[in-house]
Amino acid sequence: MGILFDNTSKTFTLHTKCSTYQMKVDDYGFLLHLYYGRYTKGTLEYLLTYADRGFSGNPYDLHNDRTYSMDVLPQEFPCRGIGDFRSPAFAIRNEDGSFNCDLRYRSHTIYNGKYKLSGLPAVYAKEEEAQTLEIVLEDSVSKILVSLLYGVLPEYDIITRSVKVVNFGEQKIYLEKIQSACLDFVGKTFDLIHFYGRHAMERNYQRIQIEHGSYVIGSRRGTSSHQYNPFMILADRETTEDAGTCYAMSFVYSGGFKGEAEKDQYNQTRVQLGLQDELFSYPLLPSETFYAPEVVLTYSEEGLGKLSQNLHECYRNHLCRGVYKNKIRPILINSWEAAYFNFTGETIYELAKEAADVGIELLVMDDGWFGNREDDNSSLGDWQVNETKLGMSLNTLIQKINNLGLKFGIWVEPEMVSEDSELYRKHPEWALTIPNRKPVRGRNQLVLDFSRKEVVDAIYEQICNILDQGKIEYLKWDMNRSITDVYSTLATDQGKVLYDYMLGLYDFLERLNQRYPELLIEGCSGGGGRFDAGMLYYTPQIWCSDNTDAIDRIKIQYGTSFGYPVSMVGSHVSAVPNHQTKRSVPLFTRGVVAMAGTFGYELDLKALTKEEKEEIRQQIVQYHQFAPLIQNGLYYRLSNPFQEEIGAWQIVAKDQSEFLLSVVCLEIHGNMTTTYLRLKGLKKNQWYEEQSSKKIYPAQALMEVGLPIPVQLGEYQAYQWHFVMISETEIKD
Repeated sequence: MGILFDNTSKTFTLHTKCSTYQMKVDDYGFLLHLYYGRYTKGTLEYLLTYADRGFSGNPYDLHNDRTYSMDVLPQEFPCRGIGDFRSPAFAIRNEDGSFNCDLRYRSHTIYNGKYKLSGLPAVYAKEEEAQTLEIVLEDSVSKILVSLLYGVLPEYDIITRSVKVVNFGEQKIYLEKIQSACLDFVGKTFDLIHFYGRHAMERNYQRIQIEHGSYVIGSRRGTSSHQYNPFMILADRETTEDAGTCYAMSFVYSGGFKGEAEKDQYNQTRVQLGLQDELFSYPLLPSETFYAPEVVLTYSEEGLGKLSQNLHECYRNHLCRGVYKNKIRPILINSWEAAYFNFTGETIYELAKEAADVGIELLVMDDGWFGNREDDNSSLGDWQVNETKLGMSLNTLIQKINNLGLKFGIWVEPEMVSEDSELYRKHPEWALTIPNRKPVRGRNQLVLDFSRKEVVDAIYEQICNILDQGKIEYLKWDMNRSITDVYSTLATDQGKVLYDYMLGLYDFLERLNQRYPELLIEGCSGGGGRFDAGMLYYTPQIWCSDNTDAIDRIKIQYGTSFGYPVSMVGSHVSAVPNHQTKRSVPLFTRGVVAMAGTFGYELDLKALTKEEKEEIRQQIVQYHQFAPLIQNGLYYRLSNPFQEEIGAWQIVAKDQSEFLLSVVCLEIHGNMTTTYLRLKGLKKNQWYEEQSSKKIYPAQALMEVGLPIPVQLGEYQAYQWHFVMISETEIKD
């Protein structure tokens, strides 16, 4: 299938449809990386070179051979302690205090199907769709076994990597650093593309040249964060959207991470991605096992667009789960920007009536329905319905809304606790705080210690009690602060707390998915603060950003599209002036932008005019028409909104029979020039008819010269065109 082992050369070759990944066990038992790139045959051992490199040390068992040094050779899983002074992927602290590890090949196994990770999200596949390679390395002194796990999905050009560590020794060791994937390249120069940001302005595109030294991104915040996304692209200097070589590394994890790109003294490039090693020192007792989260790799020789499509297809079909995996999501309205904390059950019902009138399918009651919650200073952790505020039971409210023909959803923030709460007064030790120190507050709240099972169990029971009170079909899972006071009262080693916290979170979400298989869960962390592949395993959509401004969203959604499918992106039409920016954007434009996602509304419908409500009705009809194409089609970026006057994207059916083209004008000037937008992904020698104007266009011309974008005066005008392929016999003279 996709994995080959040559016993003569001791090489492992992993083939996908368009790529090859190769490594070698050398004569000394070291696992050397040979190649990752365009599909090729043969053994690439000739790429290795040997010379006396001066101060680059040599393994003791090579005796007087000074031409062999781990400081120079490309490695599959470099560890600290073998003479490699580049950044290691693996480092342990032994019980005697030494930081030394020497991993040598012991054995390997190849089997059909995809490996699984205990307690962690991971790509999955049927036996006939994937193969697994497990290479076991051993440190003969500490007696630890390190299993490198490779999953190969050939049809998707996907290779996944993870690491399992088992302590077979008699002494405790500490994992000080473990990166799930490392790529060593010889003889090439690269750009690094990553996605930085802040709350309400996440995943901004940045492309830099990798020069000598080390470039590091990551999160120390306990979440994958608004500031950096756990996703990186390595691209040849000349690579564009449509041509050139590039590689993606995506971390299937929702906590702290570290990504590194390093160009060494001999112009070699090492790129790695894995767990954040700050505040990480994980104890491993004899016979204990540790699993590192997974990294998804993909390669493209057809530019960045194809790279993104590889990930989109993999995540839609082999990471997302449940009934909503391939199901069109209901169009929702969220009460947050419509009412904030100021609502009753009756006002929620009135909002639902307005929603039903325009064709919205799901009403979500956001923050403020529980405990004594009238603002964001109290009651987190007290997950009991405030029937006094609602003026009715939750079940009554749900039934009233269901009787309108709408589904009902609710907001929760289970990982948090307010000091002003019954839970905190009863169990202050359940919060992450450091003894004898005042905690750092975020949004005037603390973080519950999800590394403790009894805490997870208690909150899980509270949330289930809510979900069992009526037909709740959607849950918005929020997390509105970073983790600072990393200390668990039950942990003997505090270096394990953040990792165990994530295991507790994943356990909670897994149990929810199993108990409520029909429930649609949308992830959220102050919007896009935990927008990662790990959450996608449990929540098939994530609120993309707390910033609902359509113009800012074009940039946010542009950056997001490099690593994540449209079907994952929570995107809503909000009111104007926008609540985050005070910018006013036409309703049509707001709808076009929101359709590049799961689509919904975040506004007070009662405040709209009759004309605006009618326009929303038309938007909803249109979205229903396009939803299968939007969710399952191939996504193409047609412009870079960070550099160009327009934001433009195209979604093409996989059989190329139709496509949806969306354009937003970001700037307007006097006597504007005409922009010709070159389209992508069309079937050559075919014709496409635009469905509104009935104009017919040849595919080649649309892709070669482009479509002229009309100039319409006024700020932030938008266009959306639906094209359908027609046969030549349908063309009328």
